[in-house]
Amino acid sequence: MGNVRWGILGCGRIAAKFAADLSLVKDAELFAVASRSMANAQDFASQYPASFVYDNYTELASNPLVDIIYVATPHSHHHEHTLLCLRHNKAVLCEKAFAINARQAGEMIQEARSREVFLMEALWTKFLPHYNRVMEMINNDELGQIRSILVNFGFKPVEPVPDRIYNPALGGGTLLDIGIYNVFMALAFLGKPDEIDAWMSPSDTGVDAQCAIIFRYKNGAMAQLFSTFQSNLQTEADISGDQGRIRLTSRFYEPTSTIEFYPGRVDSRQVLQADKEAGWGYQYEIRHVQECLRQGLTESPVMTLDDTLMMMEVLDEIRSKAGIIYPADK
Repeated sequence: MGNVRWGILGCGRIAAKFAADLSLVKDAELFAVASRSMANAQDFASQYPASFVYDNYTELASNPLVDIIYVATPHSHHHEHTLLCLRHNKAVLCEKAFAINARQAGEMIQEARSREVFLMEALWTKFLPHYNRVMEMINNDELGQIRSILVNFGFKPVEPVPDRIYNPALGGGTLLDIGIYNVFMALAFLGKPDEIDAWMSPSDTGVDAQCAIIFRYKNGAMAQLFSTFQSNLQTEADISGDQGRIRLTSRFYEPTSTIEFYPGRVDSRQVLQADKEAGWGYQYEIRHVQECLRQGLTESPVMTLDDTLMMMEVLDEIRSKAGIIYPADK
């Protein structure tokens, strides 16, 4: 396999960051881009050149020279667009949130597995150096037994507010947009909870403007997760064990975060810097995906499809408890 030829489906803000980081990866080539309009696709390609530019997604999925497609449309469309690509036997890296609900996620996973085509959720944080350094510290028992997770993520959207922020049809609200990072952190370090409680403050459209979540575990551990579009928060995460505590500074889910390690009750912190590269940080998951393709894998051993399905099931239960409903649920 020579260069891995990438297609990008959807030409928005996150797609631009992804395209920029493709240039940092050896043997990665931005080969084709597609938007719903030719003007948008050509504008994107003027900044991130590609051999093929399309004004519809079917032509991208039909291009026999494309090796893998990055789905970067709003999460309300991930189900439709991922299935389109898979049914053209295209490998897919699908942006988070993977789908609107677990039913959609299960259909996407079943399609990929039945066709033996690669599919992975683009939860980029799992591949970042600082996240892997934290996992190493935990596996080395530097924190002891994890007793609590505390994560806050919030910002006030600036005008003009994008339609996806509050539109129920697009899966709007904090949970699937930013709260998913909070849930991911709790699942990563404590696993699937035994009990879930959740509450939300509704926006004018009915989706969550704020969402508070508590995970409880039979061993007594707890996670407290809060997301909001009504306040600008520090966006930090604390992982606390009976022998020490880690704080991931703002913004905890990005490669700019620093690991602060507090061994005891007295502040004797050590500030740990994980290896960082230039770019936004998407290059780490890109490299992983390319290695999976080169090995002929149809699922990532790091971000497994079972992990993704479990995450969607937990998100469904949170929404059920908090009363967050989308049209796609009906």
